[in-house]
Formats: sequence, structure tokens, C-alpha cells
Amino acid sequence: MKQTVFKGAGTALCTPFSNGLINYEAYDRLLDFQLASRVDAVIVCGTTGEGSTLTDEEHRELIAHSVKYVNGRIPVIAGTGSNDTAYAVDLSKYAESAGADALLQVTPYYNKASQSGLVAHFGAVAEAVNIPIILYNVPSRTGTNIKPETLKRLAGYDNIVAVKEASGDISQVAKIRAICPELDVYSGNDDQTLPVLSLGGKGVISVLSNIMPDAVHDMCEAYFNGDTARAEELQLGTVGIDGALFSDVNPIMVKTALAYMGLCSGELRLPLTPSGEENNARLLAEMKKHGLVK
Repeated sequence: MKQTVFKGAGTALCTPFSNGLINYEAYDRLLDFQLASRVDAVIVCGTTGEGSTLTDEEHRELIAHSVKYVNGRIPVIAGTGSNDTAYAVDLSKYAESAGADALLQVTPYYNKASQSGLVAHFGAVAEAVNIPIILYNVPSRTGTNIKPETLKRLAGYDNIVAVKEASGDISQVAKIRAICPELDVYSGNDDQTLPVLSLGGKGVISVLSNIMPDAVHDMCEAYFNGDTARAEELQLGTVGIDGALFSDVNPIMVKTALAYMGLCSGELRLPLTPSGEENNARLLAEMKKHGLVK
């Protein structure tokens, strides 16, 4: 029986910057907000955390800081993926030694890989650590899709326990659930949380929960408690703000939203740059609808 890392809402946490450096005061404020809002896990150094532009030292320091600050209250899942297998292995071993509860492993990007290459890549990480691994399938960013048949092969590793499915293909999610019942599935898209839950998914790794953690937690909890009408209400009620958050490349808009809420500066690292007035106005209007700003 494989271990379930978390059930419900996991926040893909932003990394606040100030004058080019990680702002740990703001970061702790974000963690406090998440913990107070009953999220079920935090995912650090992932796509939304701009993990790809963190230096190796920053990446390790942020993982260790997160583990220490959260102090076992909820699982801390460390993004340690890379398109360099050796680096992914090394960073994953560090995260395990620092006390991370699980790892998020993205599909290798740019150089990509065949399906057999994916098995070799993820298998090398799985063999190097003992903690649970959630695979991250996001072909729009990486150029490679982890096929359900490949996931079935990877499920042979005891510590590969789940997949974050951000392909946007609900039919693929259904096939994964059908042929890989031993793997947990998390939605990687906020606007597909309820459809994934309806197929037996365990929850969502969410961008929206950076700013609306209660709503995302409540959506999952309502579904698990059998209140599908409430879950549907929450899913449909956040369609507008989900669209606004993804009107530009993630995490540009969610960091802008956090800045509007006074939780961090919204500073980005190149090559990401602030969005335009039209997207910002759309986001602000949606935030006002939900009472996030006045």
C-alpha cells in the first residue's frame, strides 16, 4: 500500500523577493496565512515558487527553512525536479536530509526525453531517496507528456506514489485512474479540481490557494464529505478568478494578487516581467468580487 502524501488542498507557494533576494519575512507571512487557512500541504520551490531561477544555495536554504518553520504541522513537499538527472538526484537527497515530507518531480524540460528516458530519469531519483515522490506532468511547459502506460511502469517504484496532472486532459486522468489505481492523482489545474476529484483524485496542487486557501480547502473537503453541491458551487464560483490568475504566465498574476493583498511585493525574477494594465485590471476586479481587496 503506497503512502498518501496529503488529501485536499496543497498550495504551490510563491517565493517572495526583495531587491533580488528571497524575502524570508514575507515568506513566513505567506506560510502563516496558509497554515491559518487550513491548507493540507505546501509545495515549495515549484513552478509557482520560481524554482527554476533559484540558485542552488537558495533552493536548498528555502527547503530547509520551510521544513523548520512549518515544523510538522502539514506536509512540506519540495520541488527538486530538473532536466539534469544527476542534479535532480542530488537535490532530492538534500531535501530528504533536510526533512522534507515528499518531493515534487517535474518532467525533464527542454532536452525532453522519450518515455523510456522518463522511466530511467524518475527511477534514478526514486532509487536515491526513501521519501514519497509526486511526479509532475505539465507538457505545456516541458514539451513532454508522461503517458499513462509510463506511469504504470513508474508505479513499480514503492516511493513513487502520485502524479500532479496538469496536462488539462481529463480523459488522460481517467485512463491513469483506470490503469494505475495504486497512484494518487492531484489536479494541477485549479479549474479542473472537481472533475479530477470526481475521478478519484486526492486533491489539488493549487495556485489559487495562494490567495484563497479557505475556498480551495473547502471545495475539496465538501466533495470528500459528500456535499457535491457545495463543491460545485465553489468550483464554478472561482472560474473567473482562475482565468485572471492565468491571463499571463504563472506566477506573474498570483504574485501581483499577493501584492494587492499586501502579503509580498510581487517582485519577479527575469525572464518573468510584470503583466499589462488590462490583465491587472481584470485580476483586481475578480479579487474585489471575492472580497480579497476593497
